[in-house]
Amino acid sequence: MPADEAGVARAVAALHAGRLVAFPTETVYGLGGLARDAAAVEAIYRLKGRPSGHPLIVHLPAGAALDSWFDPVPPAAGRLAADFWPGPLTIVARRANHVPELVSGGHATVALRCPGHLVAAALLDALADGVAAPSANRFGRISPTRAEHVADEFPDEDLLILDGGPCALGLESTILDLSGAEPRLLRPGAITRAQLEQSLGRAITLAGVSDRDAPPAPGRLETHYAPTAPVRLVSAAALPRTAGPADALLLRTAMTPPGTQAPVVRLPADPAGYACGLYDALRRLDAGGPAGIVIERPPDEECWSAVLDRLGRAAGPRGDGPPRQAKGSEEQT
Repeated sequence: MPADEAGVARAVAALHAGRLVAFPTETVYGLGGLARDAAAVEAIYRLKGRPSGHPLIVHLPAGAALDSWFDPVPPAAGRLAADFWPGPLTIVARRANHVPELVSGGHATVALRCPGHLVAAALLDALADGVAAPSANRFGRISPTRAEHVADEFPDEDLLILDGGPCALGLESTILDLSGAEPRLLRPGAITRAQLEQSLGRAITLAGVSDRDAPPAPGRLETHYAPTAPVRLVSAAALPRTAGPADALLLRTAMTPPGTQAPVVRLPADPAGYACGLYDALRRLDAGGPAGIVIERPPDEECWSAVLDRLGRAAGPRGDGPPRQAKGSEEQT
């Protein structure tokens, strides 16, 4: 459905009726239901196949009162909201008692963000309430950055999809935990650790293996954002001896190895351009049913941290059991 005024009005009516709506944000498309509607939140978990203990992010309209969701409101939350909202920052803090436990996966914290996309803003402003919205894909799979990706994920579902075109950023939001004594970065994104530290005037730690008390948050599983084909992340120098003829390739600067028969996608060399096209590229390569997807590893630099995080999880361990909680920096080499 076009994300015009009429489309947004239909989406608002659908949400009020307890239905789910897929809508664009600047990061990825979200699968939304009213955050205070327990049946709608349950439907999100059910449709995605998401474990009930894996919390959702609540999307808020601009200017929403944080004390309607956080209790107490960390002083840093207001400062960060002023600096980065609307935008791709999710803030985690202790939830107020009246916030539905289900939206937080049964945990004591809640994750909030105010998206910086005109369609999302129009939808949330019209609702004047919070919308719980994880990425609009099956749990653990590649996040959607186009409306057609959402339709491909849920071909048999009666799901209203607002088509706002391709997402500008292409990777999920940065997640910052303010529930403890020190701020912790739970997931890197377009808003960098350095930007957050400048805003707060203090150092921010990266939640890792030693942070057993870090609250559960989206995207922190060892295996996530994964295509069907197994993923291998290798250096440009290792490509010729690593990639088989039936492997699809995702390249940045490396030459295509001789004898390659499977599809090859080349993404921009800069981190922003690469991030914007990453999930669409993975979906296109996976659709061809390759033996595997071999990815040229980007540089180990701070500006690539969000991309490396997603690639590392896409290449994470696979098995018959559920995805495992991340242990910090597990990127495959």
